[in-house]
Amino acid sequence: MRTEEEIKKRMAELEILIRLTKDRLPAHSVKPPVMMDLLAYEDEYDDLMKQLADLKNG
Repeated sequence: MRTEEEIKKRMAELEILIRLTKDRLPAHSVKPPVMMDLLAYEDEYDDLMKQLADLKNG
């Protein structure tokens, strides 16, 4: 299991990746690979949030 510091570091990295990926999304005709990247980053971020909550709760 990751430490709280490792989780927070990865979450910060993911926030950057999510922002950069959203910036790559065109206004029209979203490319599936870009959307898949975004969803994967968001899913990992959500998972890390849960891990962090579990660590804080005991």
